[in-house]
Amino acid sequence: MSARLLKKVLKEQEQRIQVEDMDDEEEEEEEFSGSRVVNPFDLLNEGADNDDEADDDQAQRSDSDMNIETETSKIDGSRQVLSQVTSTTGAKSKRKKKKKNKQDPSSRANQVKDSLDEALKTLSLNQPDPVKTEVENTKFPNKVVKQSAASILQVDPKCLNPENELKRIFGAKVVKSFEKSNQGSNSRQVRGGRRGTLHTRKTILITPSEHWPRWDGSLSMEFLDSKDGYHNFRYVHSSSYDQAQKAFEAAKAIHDLNGIASILVYHPYHLDSLITMADYFKFVGEHQMSADAIAKSLYALECAWHPMFTPLQGNCQLKISHETNKPLFTTLFTHMKNMDRRGCHRSALEICKLLLSLDTDDPMGAMFCIDYFALRAEEYAWLERFSEEYKSDSSIWLFPNFSYSLAICRFYLQQHETSKEVCAHTAKATPFDLMKQALMLHPSVLKKLVDKVPLKDQTWTKILQNSFFRKEQTGSPSLDHLISIYVERSYIIWRLPDVQKLLRDAALHVIETLEHSSIEAKDWACVRKEAFSSENNEYAHLLVSDFSDVVPTLPPENLQNFMVDPRLREQNGELIINPQNGGPLRDVANRNALAVLFESMLPWVNYGDREDGGANEGNQANEHGPDN
Repeated sequence: MSARLLKKVLKEQEQRIQVEDMDDEEEEEEEFSGSRVVNPFDLLNEGADNDDEADDDQAQRSDSDMNIETETSKIDGSRQVLSQVTSTTGAKSKRKKKKKNKQDPSSRANQVKDSLDEALKTLSLNQPDPVKTEVENTKFPNKVVKQSAASILQVDPKCLNPENELKRIFGAKVVKSFEKSNQGSNSRQVRGGRRGTLHTRKTILITPSEHWPRWDGSLSMEFLDSKDGYHNFRYVHSSSYDQAQKAFEAAKAIHDLNGIASILVYHPYHLDSLITMADYFKFVGEHQMSADAIAKSLYALECAWHPMFTPLQGNCQLKISHETNKPLFTTLFTHMKNMDRRGCHRSALEICKLLLSLDTDDPMGAMFCIDYFALRAEEYAWLERFSEEYKSDSSIWLFPNFSYSLAICRFYLQQHETSKEVCAHTAKATPFDLMKQALMLHPSVLKKLVDKVPLKDQTWTKILQNSFFRKEQTGSPSLDHLISIYVERSYIIWRLPDVQKLLRDAALHVIETLEHSSIEAKDWACVRKEAFSSENNEYAHLLVSDFSDVVPTLPPENLQNFMVDPRLREQNGELIINPQNGGPLRDVANRNALAVLFESMLPWVNYGDREDGGANEGNQANEHGPDN
């Protein structure tokens, strides 16, 4: 064979080999492209196929991929990521089948495990560690206590609306018919005026009326700081509000109710003026107008809330030490009494909880009426829970109102369990034992209750003849004041026959016990003296009249003095403020017609000239004003 022919044959063989290599590469690419579509979890059965021509290395790689998928598939929400990792690693193993620098499958598995560990860390970032949480709770027990105290004072916004409670008591039809009649009268009152809807803001505490003026934005609220789990806030006055406040202080200094009424003409949401007029309407018997003025105050106060201010959660504080925060406490307390007067005791309870949560110092004495509203609203289970969780100590039952109210609460809960045939396997004391403890701790309550309710049975006369129940004073000014507040607030509860029977049986048992031994009485006296050891009245700022249902009234000639602090009247006796001649004369020139009309209805206002005797005529007209 010639050299030329030999070269030709060798060239043809080389071309044939190149063609075969190209066919093999195309087949591999087809397999690789097909593997992208196949479900990666199907590779779990790849080693069990007898028709495959894979060698031992491929079987080992498939087994390693199986292990990786089995470990990683346990993570929720990560299957898609893991399937992509598995398919990619399987494709790379096939594509690198003929290469010498192969990657170790164990190192590949380690890389995947590292990525899974990082994924687990990111998934567990927002999950609290139970061990760490328990350690923090043991280190900071006060924080846990304050959280529980805040939770027990959370307010239900649905119960703030008295209409819901009235519908539950009287029925929806009765309430709707009453609303329609009121709407008809209101429409007649505004007839002839401008017909336009005022865009009043939706509020939680009260439902604003359509005829109220638009909110003027004269109030705002600022965030102070966060301390001990509470967010502290304070109300802030605008420049226009400060001007109205100065005018109010000037009118108050001379006891000018007319000047205060004129402030509301130009500043309809001035809080102190609204509160003063609400007191005036209450004295003259216009309770609806008084409630309307208080509702306007609440509307203005709520419109000024800070976006971070969430008082219904029980974690916000408005200290009364800030002068601008005082109207909120006064308004809430008056609104709570208005709800109670309407028979909406559950709404009053929610307002009382809100009042207690806004300042832990309890400047308005909400602690001494919250038990009454809970009993009237039949929230017995909540009252027991409150006595156990609030401030996390058991000292709350030492107060006279809670010592007696918890016995009544346990009495009704026991009746409820008996009616449902529920056997409560708990170590709680019986209502009879709780009532005996209350009588031993505060025996002077019994005589005041018998006189206030009143209880006229002969049995009570015999009980009060005992020396243990004969005393009306305890020797502690603070305790005597709290007992007077409790009797004035809660005496109506003791008019129920079942509660009277419980009190009578417990009192007779106490007398029988003391006849055999007086040691127990001495022990309770030591507890009482230790709990109320102060020689001064620590609750003198709380007036007994504020917790009474009786609305005080004054003669028309003394109404100009009602703006004086009641504490001053009690301390100084009769306080003469205005002169006997009826006060200064009023000029009607260049005055607002509405303000003059309002002034003319007041009994001490004089119009006329002193030179022509108009003052005397004005005084005579004022004397006959109430009769007319």
